[in-house]
Amino acid sequence: MSESPRTPSAPSPSLPLFLITVSGQDAPGITSELTGTLAKANAKIRDIGQAVIHGLLSLSILFEIPESPPSLENAANHPVLKDLLFRAVQLGLKLEYKVLPSSPKNTQTSAFATNPHRYVVTLLADQISANALHEVTAVLAQARFNIDLIQRLSEDEFSCVELMVSTAIPTEVLEVKKKLLEIARDHAVDIALQKEGLFRRSKRLVVFDLDSTLIQCEVIDEFARELGVYGEVAEITERAMNGKIDFDESLRLRVSKLKGLTHAQIENVYQRIQLTPGAEDLVRTLSQLGYRTAIISGGFLTIAEKLRDRLGIHSVYANKLEFDAHGAATGHVLPPIVNAQKKAALLEELARSEKVDLEQVIAIGDGANDLLMLERAGLGIAFNAKPMVREKAGTAINRKNLEAILHLLGISRRDLTQQREKPPQGDASH
Repeated sequence: MSESPRTPSAPSPSLPLFLITVSGQDAPGITSELTGTLAKANAKIRDIGQAVIHGLLSLSILFEIPESPPSLENAANHPVLKDLLFRAVQLGLKLEYKVLPSSPKNTQTSAFATNPHRYVVTLLADQISANALHEVTAVLAQARFNIDLIQRLSEDEFSCVELMVSTAIPTEVLEVKKKLLEIARDHAVDIALQKEGLFRRSKRLVVFDLDSTLIQCEVIDEFARELGVYGEVAEITERAMNGKIDFDESLRLRVSKLKGLTHAQIENVYQRIQLTPGAEDLVRTLSQLGYRTAIISGGFLTIAEKLRDRLGIHSVYANKLEFDAHGAATGHVLPPIVNAQKKAALLEELARSEKVDLEQVIAIGDGANDLLMLERAGLGIAFNAKPMVREKAGTAINRKNLEAILHLLGISRRDLTQQREKPPQGDASH
Protein backbone atom coordinates (compact mmCIF):
# COMPACT_ATOMS: atom_id res chain seq x y z
CA MET A 1 0.00 0.00 0.00
CA SER A 2 1.37 3.43 -0.89
CA GLU A 3 2.12 5.87 1.88
CA SER A 4 2.72 9.61 1.77
CA PRO A 5 6.47 10.21 2.15
CA ARG A 6 7.62 11.54 5.50
CA THR A 7 9.05 15.05 5.78
CA PRO A 8 12.74 14.70 4.88
CA SER A 9 15.48 16.45 6.79
CA ALA A 10 17.54 19.07 4.96
CA PRO A 11 20.54 17.52 3.15
CA SER A 12 24.00 19.00 2.86
CA PRO A 13 23.71 21.62 0.08
CA SER A 14 26.93 20.59 -1.68
CA LEU A 15 26.06 16.91 -2.09
CA PRO A 16 24.06 15.45 -4.98
CA LEU A 17 20.99 13.32 -4.40
CA PHE A 18 20.41 9.85 -5.80
CA LEU A 19 16.93 8.70 -6.77
CA ILE A 20 16.47 5.01 -7.52
CA THR A 21 13.25 3.35 -8.72
CA VAL A 22 13.01 -0.42 -8.48
CA SER A 23 10.25 -2.41 -10.22
CA GLY A 24 9.39 -6.06 -10.62
CA GLN A 25 7.68 -8.99 -8.89
CA ASP A 26 7.09 -8.22 -5.23
CA ALA A 27 8.59 -10.51 -2.61
CA PRO A 28 9.51 -10.33 1.07
CA GLY A 29 12.94 -8.86 1.82
CA ILE A 30 13.40 -6.55 -1.17
CA THR A 31 13.33 -3.32 0.82
CA SER A 32 15.58 -4.89 3.44
CA GLU A 33 18.18 -5.90 0.84
CA LEU A 34 18.29 -2.48 -0.81
CA THR A 35 18.35 -0.47 2.41
CA GLY A 36 21.07 -2.83 3.66
CA THR A 37 23.20 -1.84 0.68
CA LEU A 38 22.55 1.81 1.44
CA ALA A 39 23.39 1.30 5.11
CA LYS A 40 26.80 -0.17 4.18
CA ALA A 41 27.49 2.97 2.12
CA ASN A 42 26.46 5.17 5.09
CA ALA A 43 23.70 6.69 2.93
CA LYS A 44 21.16 9.09 4.40
CA ILE A 45 17.65 8.33 3.16
CA ARG A 46 15.67 11.50 2.45
CA ASP A 47 12.42 10.05 1.11
CA ILE A 48 10.85 6.71 0.24
CA GLY A 49 7.61 5.54 -1.38
CA GLN A 50 6.27 2.14 -2.38
CA ALA A 51 3.25 0.66 -4.15
CA VAL A 52 2.30 -2.90 -5.07
CA ILE A 53 -0.30 -3.47 -7.79
CA HIS A 54 -1.31 -7.01 -8.74
CA GLY A 55 1.91 -8.36 -7.25
CA LEU A 56 4.17 -5.91 -9.07
CA LEU A 57 6.35 -3.64 -6.94
CA SER A 58 7.36 -0.04 -7.56
CA LEU A 59 9.75 1.28 -4.92
CA SER A 60 11.51 4.65 -5.00
CA ILE A 61 14.23 5.84 -2.60
CA LEU A 62 15.82 9.28 -2.49
CA PHE A 63 19.16 9.36 -0.66
CA GLU A 64 22.42 11.20 -0.14
CA ILE A 65 25.88 9.76 0.40
CA PRO A 66 28.40 11.66 2.52
CA GLU A 67 31.64 12.53 0.75
CA SER A 68 30.22 11.70 -2.68
CA PRO A 69 31.64 13.78 -5.56
CA PRO A 70 29.81 17.12 -5.91
CA SER A 71 29.91 16.81 -9.71
CA LEU A 72 26.76 15.13 -11.03
CA GLU A 73 28.75 13.35 -13.76
CA ASN A 74 31.21 11.91 -11.25
CA ALA A 75 28.45 11.04 -8.79
CA ALA A 76 26.78 8.92 -11.47
CA ASN A 77 29.77 6.57 -11.25
CA HIS A 78 29.46 6.14 -7.48
CA PRO A 79 30.08 2.54 -6.38
CA VAL A 80 26.81 2.43 -4.42
CA LEU A 81 24.85 2.59 -7.67
CA LYS A 82 26.76 -0.39 -9.04
CA ASP A 83 26.10 -2.29 -5.80
CA LEU A 84 22.39 -1.46 -5.98
CA LEU A 85 22.20 -2.51 -9.64
CA PHE A 86 23.93 -5.81 -8.77
CA ARG A 87 21.53 -6.50 -5.89
CA ALA A 88 18.53 -5.64 -8.11
CA VAL A 89 19.65 -8.13 -10.78
CA GLN A 90 20.10 -10.82 -8.12
CA LEU A 91 16.53 -10.13 -6.93
CA GLY A 92 15.14 -10.24 -10.49
CA LEU A 93 14.26 -6.55 -10.47
CA LYS A 94 14.74 -3.61 -12.78
CA LEU A 95 16.47 -0.56 -11.30
CA GLU A 96 16.58 2.93 -12.79
CA TYR A 97 18.38 5.88 -11.23
CA LYS A 98 18.86 9.60 -11.49
CA VAL A 99 21.44 11.89 -9.93
CA LEU A 100 19.93 15.19 -8.91
CA PRO A 101 21.39 18.45 -7.65
CA SER A 102 20.69 19.04 -3.98
CA SER A 103 17.96 21.66 -3.66
CA PRO A 104 14.80 22.26 -1.59
CA LYS A 105 12.73 21.41 -4.68
CA ASN A 106 14.23 17.93 -4.87
CA THR A 107 13.68 17.15 -1.19
CA GLN A 108 10.27 18.68 -0.58
CA THR A 109 7.43 16.62 0.81
CA SER A 110 4.50 15.52 -1.33
CA ALA A 111 1.89 18.09 -2.30
CA PHE A 112 -0.59 16.31 -0.05
CA ALA A 113 1.64 17.01 2.95
CA THR A 114 2.29 20.67 2.11
CA ASN A 115 -0.88 21.91 0.39
CA PRO A 116 -3.28 23.48 2.91
CA HIS A 117 -6.49 22.19 1.25
CA ARG A 118 -6.62 18.37 1.38
CA TYR A 119 -9.46 16.04 0.47
CA VAL A 120 -10.23 12.37 -0.09
CA VAL A 121 -12.29 11.18 -3.06
CA THR A 122 -13.79 7.69 -2.75
CA LEU A 123 -15.33 5.84 -5.71
CA LEU A 124 -17.65 2.86 -5.13
CA ALA A 125 -19.25 0.70 -7.81
CA ASP A 126 -19.79 -2.91 -8.82
CA GLN A 127 -16.92 -2.27 -11.23
CA ILE A 128 -15.34 1.18 -11.60
CA SER A 129 -15.02 1.92 -15.30
CA ALA A 130 -12.12 3.70 -16.96
CA ASN A 131 -14.59 6.33 -18.20
CA ALA A 132 -15.78 7.07 -14.66
CA LEU A 133 -12.23 7.32 -13.34
CA HIS A 134 -11.23 9.52 -16.27
CA GLU A 135 -14.12 11.93 -15.77
CA VAL A 136 -13.53 12.16 -12.02
CA THR A 137 -9.84 12.90 -12.46
CA ALA A 138 -10.66 15.44 -15.19
CA VAL A 139 -12.97 17.31 -12.80
CA LEU A 140 -10.25 17.28 -10.16
CA ALA A 141 -7.70 18.60 -12.65
CA GLN A 142 -10.04 21.42 -13.70
CA ALA A 143 -10.41 22.37 -10.03
CA ARG A 144 -6.59 22.44 -9.75
CA PHE A 145 -6.42 19.43 -7.43
CA ASN A 146 -3.22 17.42 -7.41
CA ILE A 147 -3.67 13.65 -7.02
CA ASP A 148 -1.08 12.66 -4.42
CA LEU A 149 -2.00 9.07 -3.65
CA ILE A 150 -4.32 6.42 -5.07
CA GLN A 151 -5.12 3.21 -3.22
CA ARG A 152 -7.55 0.43 -3.89
CA LEU A 153 -9.78 -0.52 -0.97
CA SER A 154 -11.61 -3.45 -2.58
CA GLU A 155 -10.03 -6.87 -2.86
CA ASP A 156 -11.43 -8.94 -5.74
CA GLU A 157 -13.17 -6.58 -8.16
CA PHE A 158 -11.95 -3.04 -8.86
CA SER A 159 -14.97 -1.70 -7.00
CA CYS A 160 -13.56 0.80 -4.52
CA VAL A 161 -10.66 3.20 -4.85
CA GLU A 162 -9.55 6.15 -2.74
CA LEU A 163 -7.77 9.23 -4.11
CA MET A 164 -5.89 11.59 -1.79
CA VAL A 165 -5.96 15.01 -3.44
CA SER A 166 -4.79 18.48 -2.49
CA THR A 167 -4.58 22.03 -3.76
CA ALA A 168 -2.69 25.13 -2.72
CA ILE A 169 -5.62 27.41 -3.50
CA PRO A 170 -9.15 27.62 -2.05
CA THR A 171 -11.63 25.65 -4.17
CA GLU A 172 -15.38 25.84 -4.67
CA VAL A 173 -15.94 22.39 -3.19
CA LEU A 174 -19.73 22.53 -3.66
CA GLU A 175 -19.24 23.08 -7.39
CA VAL A 176 -16.83 20.13 -7.54
CA LYS A 177 -19.34 17.95 -5.66
CA LYS A 178 -22.06 18.95 -8.11
CA LYS A 179 -19.94 17.81 -11.06
CA LEU A 180 -19.03 14.57 -9.30
CA LEU A 181 -22.72 13.92 -8.64
CA GLU A 182 -23.41 14.19 -12.38
CA ILE A 183 -20.65 11.65 -13.07
CA ALA A 184 -22.11 9.37 -10.40
CA ARG A 185 -25.51 9.44 -12.11
CA ASP A 186 -24.06 8.86 -15.58
CA HIS A 187 -21.79 5.95 -14.64
CA ALA A 188 -23.64 4.19 -11.79
CA VAL A 189 -20.80 4.92 -9.39
CA ASP A 190 -20.93 6.45 -5.91
CA ILE A 191 -18.47 9.28 -5.38
CA ALA A 192 -17.72 10.87 -2.02
CA LEU A 193 -15.58 13.97 -1.52
CA GLN A 194 -14.49 14.49 2.08
CA LYS A 195 -12.16 16.96 3.69
CA GLU A 196 -9.08 15.11 4.86
CA GLY A 197 -7.80 15.68 8.36
CA LEU A 198 -7.66 14.32 11.84
CA PHE A 199 -11.45 14.16 12.27
CA ARG A 200 -12.00 11.98 9.17
CA ARG A 201 -9.80 9.33 10.72
CA SER A 202 -11.19 9.69 14.23
CA LYS A 203 -14.94 9.28 13.84
CA ARG A 204 -16.42 7.93 17.07
CA LEU A 205 -20.22 7.95 16.81
CA VAL A 206 -22.45 6.58 14.03
CA VAL A 207 -26.15 7.48 13.97
CA PHE A 208 -28.62 5.55 11.81
CA ASP A 209 -32.07 6.38 10.59
CA LEU A 210 -34.20 3.24 10.81
CA ASP A 211 -36.82 2.98 8.07
CA SER A 212 -35.41 2.29 4.59
CA THR A 213 -31.90 2.74 5.99
CA LEU A 214 -31.08 0.17 8.65
CA ILE A 215 -34.09 -1.89 7.54
CA GLN A 216 -35.66 -2.32 4.10
CA CYS A 217 -39.15 -1.04 4.78
CA GLU A 218 -41.19 1.77 6.30
CA VAL A 219 -42.53 0.35 9.56
CA ILE A 220 -45.61 2.53 9.57
CA ASP A 221 -46.57 1.12 6.17
CA GLU A 222 -46.20 -2.40 7.55
CA PHE A 223 -48.39 -1.53 10.53
CA ALA A 224 -50.95 -0.28 8.03
CA ARG A 225 -50.83 -3.61 6.19
CA GLU A 226 -51.81 -5.36 9.41
CA LEU A 227 -54.90 -3.15 9.63
CA GLY A 228 -55.77 -3.15 5.93
CA VAL A 229 -55.12 0.57 5.43
CA TYR A 230 -51.80 0.32 3.61
CA GLY A 231 -52.79 2.31 0.52
CA GLU A 232 -53.97 5.29 2.54
CA VAL A 233 -50.87 5.39 4.73
CA ALA A 234 -48.30 4.69 1.99
CA GLU A 235 -49.51 7.64 -0.07
CA ILE A 236 -48.95 10.00 2.88
CA THR A 237 -45.55 8.39 3.61
CA GLU A 238 -44.35 8.97 0.05
CA ARG A 239 -45.33 12.62 0.14
CA ALA A 240 -43.55 13.07 3.48
CA MET A 241 -40.33 11.34 2.35
CA ASN A 242 -40.12 13.65 -0.66
CA GLY A 243 -40.64 16.73 1.50
CA LYS A 244 -44.04 17.57 0.04
CA ILE A 245 -45.89 17.57 3.36
CA ASP A 246 -44.91 18.62 6.88
CA PHE A 247 -43.58 15.61 8.76
CA ASP A 248 -45.50 16.27 11.98
CA GLU A 249 -48.76 16.59 10.11
CA SER A 250 -48.10 13.49 8.02
CA LEU A 251 -47.18 11.46 11.11
CA ARG A 252 -50.36 12.40 12.95
CA LEU A 253 -52.44 11.62 9.86
CA ARG A 254 -50.87 8.21 9.43
CA VAL A 255 -50.92 7.28 13.12
CA SER A 256 -54.62 8.16 13.27
CA LYS A 257 -55.19 5.30 10.81
CA LEU A 258 -53.39 2.85 13.16
CA LYS A 259 -56.07 2.95 15.84
CA GLY A 260 -56.61 -0.55 17.22
CA LEU A 261 -53.11 -1.87 16.37
CA THR A 262 -52.17 -4.54 18.93
CA HIS A 263 -48.82 -5.68 20.33
CA ALA A 264 -49.34 -9.02 18.60
CA GLN A 265 -49.63 -7.26 15.26
CA ILE A 266 -46.50 -5.23 16.05
CA GLU A 267 -44.66 -8.49 16.69
CA ASN A 268 -45.92 -9.83 13.34
CA VAL A 269 -44.38 -6.81 11.64
CA TYR A 270 -41.09 -7.19 13.49
CA GLN A 271 -40.79 -10.85 12.50
CA ARG A 272 -41.00 -10.06 8.79
CA ILE A 273 -38.68 -7.03 8.83
CA GLN A 274 -35.58 -7.50 6.69
CA LEU A 275 -32.36 -5.76 7.61
CA THR A 276 -30.57 -3.84 4.88
CA PRO A 277 -27.71 -5.98 3.50
CA GLY A 278 -24.51 -5.29 5.40
CA ALA A 279 -26.29 -3.83 8.45
CA GLU A 280 -25.23 -6.57 10.86
CA ASP A 281 -21.65 -6.65 9.56
CA LEU A 282 -21.39 -2.86 9.69
CA VAL A 283 -22.67 -2.50 13.25
CA ARG A 284 -20.56 -5.42 14.47
CA THR A 285 -17.41 -4.02 12.87
CA LEU A 286 -18.06 -0.53 14.22
CA SER A 287 -18.49 -1.95 17.71
CA GLN A 288 -15.28 -3.97 17.39
CA LEU A 289 -13.46 -0.80 16.38
CA GLY A 290 -14.77 1.09 19.40
CA TYR A 291 -17.47 3.23 17.76
CA ARG A 292 -20.65 4.14 19.59
CA THR A 293 -23.84 3.56 17.59
CA ALA A 294 -27.37 4.92 17.81
CA ILE A 295 -30.73 4.87 16.06
CA ILE A 296 -32.48 8.24 15.70
CA SER A 297 -35.72 7.53 13.88
CA GLY A 298 -38.97 9.18 12.94
CA GLY A 299 -40.39 5.65 13.17
CA PHE A 300 -41.54 3.89 16.30
CA LEU A 301 -39.82 2.89 19.51
CA THR A 302 -41.66 -0.44 19.68
CA ILE A 303 -39.67 -1.69 16.67
CA ALA A 304 -36.51 0.38 17.13
CA GLU A 305 -35.86 -1.07 20.60
CA LYS A 306 -36.13 -4.63 19.29
CA LEU A 307 -33.59 -3.85 16.58
CA ARG A 308 -31.31 -2.12 19.08
CA ASP A 309 -31.21 -5.32 21.13
CA ARG A 310 -30.82 -7.55 18.07
CA LEU A 311 -27.90 -5.59 16.57
CA GLY A 312 -26.20 -4.45 19.77
CA ILE A 313 -26.75 -0.76 19.08
CA HIS A 314 -26.03 1.45 22.09
CA SER A 315 -28.83 4.07 22.01
CA VAL A 316 -32.23 4.51 20.42
CA TYR A 317 -34.62 7.45 19.96
CA ALA A 318 -37.94 7.20 18.12
CA ASN A 319 -41.62 8.12 18.32
CA LYS A 320 -43.88 6.54 20.92
CA LEU A 321 -47.33 5.24 20.06
CA GLU A 322 -50.01 5.75 22.67
CA PHE A 323 -51.80 2.59 23.84
CA ASP A 324 -55.01 2.21 25.82
CA ALA A 325 -55.52 0.04 28.90
CA HIS A 326 -56.22 -2.99 26.68
CA GLY A 327 -52.92 -2.69 24.78
CA ALA A 328 -54.38 -1.29 21.56
CA ALA A 329 -53.05 1.81 19.81
CA THR A 330 -55.23 4.87 20.34
CA GLY A 331 -54.35 6.49 17.03
CA HIS A 332 -52.18 9.11 18.73
CA VAL A 333 -48.43 9.63 19.01
CA LEU A 334 -46.95 10.86 22.30
CA PRO A 335 -44.97 14.10 22.26
CA PRO A 336 -42.33 15.13 21.47
CA ILE A 337 -42.46 14.06 17.83
CA VAL A 338 -39.09 12.98 16.46
CA ASN A 339 -39.09 15.16 13.33
CA ALA A 340 -36.22 16.68 11.36
CA GLN A 341 -35.46 19.33 13.98
CA LYS A 342 -35.68 16.83 16.82
CA LYS A 343 -33.39 14.40 15.00
CA ALA A 344 -30.72 17.08 14.63
CA ALA A 345 -31.10 18.13 18.27
CA LEU A 346 -30.87 14.51 19.45
CA LEU A 347 -27.71 14.01 17.40
CA GLU A 348 -26.11 17.03 19.07
CA GLU A 349 -27.30 15.91 22.52
CA LEU A 350 -25.93 12.42 21.94
CA ALA A 351 -22.56 13.80 20.79
CA ARG A 352 -22.33 15.86 23.97
CA SER A 353 -23.22 12.92 26.19
CA GLU A 354 -20.64 10.74 24.43
CA LYS A 355 -18.11 13.60 24.66
CA VAL A 356 -17.33 13.64 20.94
CA ASP A 357 -17.06 16.57 18.57
CA LEU A 358 -19.76 16.82 15.89
CA GLU A 359 -16.98 16.39 13.32
CA GLN A 360 -16.50 12.90 14.77
CA VAL A 361 -20.12 11.93 14.06
CA ILE A 362 -21.44 10.01 11.05
CA ALA A 363 -25.17 10.23 10.29
CA ILE A 364 -26.89 7.96 7.76
CA GLY A 365 -30.42 8.46 6.44
CA ASP A 366 -32.59 8.45 3.35
CA GLY A 367 -35.46 10.91 3.78
CA ALA A 368 -36.17 14.64 3.84
CA ASN A 369 -36.54 14.51 7.62
CA ASP A 370 -32.93 13.28 7.86
CA LEU A 371 -31.36 16.28 6.11
CA LEU A 372 -30.80 18.47 9.17
CA MET A 373 -29.25 15.52 11.00
CA LEU A 374 -26.98 14.81 8.03
CA GLU A 375 -25.92 18.46 7.90
CA ARG A 376 -24.99 18.58 11.60
CA ALA A 377 -22.78 15.48 11.44
CA GLY A 378 -19.16 15.62 10.38
CA LEU A 379 -20.06 13.09 7.68
CA GLY A 380 -23.68 12.98 6.56
CA ILE A 381 -24.52 10.15 4.17
CA ALA A 382 -27.69 9.91 2.09
CA PHE A 383 -28.14 6.14 1.73
CA ASN A 384 -30.27 5.01 -1.24
CA ALA A 385 -32.07 8.29 -0.77
CA LYS A 386 -34.68 10.19 -2.75
CA PRO A 387 -33.20 12.46 -5.49
CA MET A 388 -33.88 15.64 -3.52
CA VAL A 389 -32.06 14.23 -0.49
CA ARG A 390 -29.09 13.00 -2.56
CA GLU A 391 -28.58 16.41 -4.08
CA LYS A 392 -28.66 18.25 -0.75
CA ALA A 393 -26.64 15.78 1.31
CA GLY A 394 -22.88 16.10 1.55
CA THR A 395 -22.32 12.48 0.52
CA ALA A 396 -24.61 9.99 -1.22
CA ILE A 397 -24.28 6.21 -1.51
CA ASN A 398 -26.54 4.14 -3.74
CA ARG A 399 -24.89 0.78 -3.04
CA LYS A 400 -27.42 -1.70 -1.68
CA ASN A 401 -25.05 -2.70 1.10
CA LEU A 402 -24.50 -0.64 4.25
CA GLU A 403 -21.02 -2.08 4.67
CA ALA A 404 -19.87 0.35 1.96
CA ILE A 405 -19.94 3.03 4.67
CA LEU A 406 -16.71 1.57 6.05
CA HIS A 407 -14.84 2.43 2.85
CA LEU A 408 -15.60 6.12 3.43
CA LEU A 409 -13.55 5.78 6.62
CA GLY A 410 -10.61 4.48 4.58
CA ILE A 411 -11.15 0.89 5.75
CA SER A 412 -10.18 -1.61 3.07
CA ARG A 413 -11.69 -5.03 2.41
CA ARG A 414 -8.46 -6.61 3.64
CA ASP A 415 -8.73 -4.63 6.90
CA LEU A 416 -12.26 -5.96 7.34
CA THR A 417 -11.25 -9.55 6.66
CA GLN A 418 -8.38 -9.38 9.13
CA GLN A 419 -10.59 -7.77 11.77
CA ARG A 420 -13.23 -10.51 11.47
CA GLU A 421 -10.67 -13.29 11.60
CA LYS A 422 -9.46 -12.12 15.00
CA PRO A 423 -10.54 -14.41 17.86
CA PRO A 424 -13.09 -12.81 20.20
CA GLN A 425 -11.55 -10.96 23.09
CA GLY A 426 -12.38 -12.12 26.60
CA ASP A 427 -13.95 -9.75 29.10
CA ALA A 428 -11.09 -8.16 31.03
CA SER A 429 -13.28 -7.82 34.08
CA HIS A 430 -13.39 -11.60 34.61
